[in-house]
Formats: sequence, structure tokens, C-alpha cells
Amino acid sequence: MALKITGRVIEILEEQSGEGRNGPWRKQDFVIETESDYPAQVCITQWGDNIEKFAVTEGETLDVHIDLRSREYNGRWYTDVKAWKVERQAEPAPSPSTGGGDQPPHPADDISDADLPF
Repeated sequence: MALKITGRVIEILEEQSGEGRNGPWRKQDFVIETESDYPAQVCITQWGDNIEKFAVTEGETLDVHIDLRSREYNGRWYTDVKAWKVERQAEPAPSPSTGGGDQPPHPADDISDADLPF
């Protein structure tokens, strides 16, 4: 199952590290806000070398490919959102009204949350 969240980075949390059964670990969370009529804020975790590899910065818009994992502990369930790939959004092309091309404008293919069946 391929899951992807697109949004603007609004906060980068402090890196955490520790020692576990399998040796040292480190992780860093960042929060993105989706762009829609009802924006959602999602906290995403990046682990180990991905912290430097992704080099996430506040204010940029990203496509974040994620894995969701849930686990039970003492009768309660906890869910992690783990990034495994980060892609930066390309700069938007200039609109025809600003002299950015010869093609006529066309309606956007936007689907709002209200249009979804679930």
C-alpha cells in the first residue's frame, strides 16, 4: 500500500536519541500541514541517516511517502507515521495571466474532502 502526504513543513522538533537492544538509535519528528479546505497537521518521524538525507526545512512543501505502524501497549494502541522517502515539490509554473505560456487556462481538477465518499 503506497501512502503519501503532501504539505508544508510548519515545525521541526528536536532530535531524540537513545540506546536500545539493537544498539544506538536516533529520530526526528517534523509536522506538516496539508493544503485543503480543512488542513490537517501530521507529525511524521524520520529515523537515523534519513535525518541528513531528507534535510527537511521549515516552510518547504513536500511529498512524504510514509508507512503507518500501530502497536498495542497495556491495552492502548499507538500509531507511528514513518517517512521512508521525501520529495520536494517543484516550483509552480507561471500562470498564463503572468505571461507564463501560450496555453489557455483550464479548470483545476481539485477534489475537496466533501467530494470524497468516506
